[in-house]
Amino acid sequence: MKKKYEVVRGAISYELANFIFNYFLMQRDATAHLMDQKIIKDIEAESLWGTWKDSQAPNTFSKYGDWAIETLLMKLLPVMCKITGLPLIPSYGYGRIYKKGDKLVRHKDRISCEISYTLHLGGDPWKIFVDPSGKTSVIKYISDNKVVLKKNPRKGVAVLLKPGDMLVYRGREIEHWRKSFKGNIHAQAFGHYNNEAGPHKRDNLFDGRPLMGVPNRRYSKK
Repeated sequence: MKKKYEVVRGAISYELANFIFNYFLMQRDATAHLMDQKIIKDIEAESLWGTWKDSQAPNTFSKYGDWAIETLLMKLLPVMCKITGLPLIPSYGYGRIYKKGDKLVRHKDRISCEISYTLHLGGDPWKIFVDPSGKTSVIKYISDNKVVLKKNPRKGVAVLLKPGDMLVYRGREIEHWRKSFKGNIHAQAFGHYNNEAGPHKRDNLFDGRPLMGVPNRRYSKK
């Protein structure tokens, strides 16, 4: 990957993206019903059921370590190795169903997200922005969804994905963000990896979990 990001059109088929999209919608609705009936509680962002308490996207359904999304993470591992030219190991997968008015503040990622993709599953179109310069425009983080930016921050590059397309990027190195969502629904699958030849391979294999598909209580956000 010569640049610090790359757009991959048709990384998975529309049919597979649409299947995971509808699966994830069903999971959101079923989880909401179970919480409404007080059968389960939304007590932590790492819940096996998913959560509406991710501080990066408040009141929006998100799920860490979802089985289908982490299966996708493993399916795309050879593709990611080829694109980046790196020997990658899987960290974790994450899913989110954005709603109208949501945004993703300008940020860089934590160590477990050294090399990442965001893949559009379905819903209304919504641009994601990246700043490939690697420079920092964020002065201070007030919270996970509010930041203070420098005067005249870099505009970045806008990327619009269709279902099945993905954006591969070096999340530790470049800022990425989304402006306020004008549509009604937008579902994304995130996949995160580390360089097996790098310094963090031992700590970040499976994001510190014993295996894929189980919660991680150390972290609560993407």
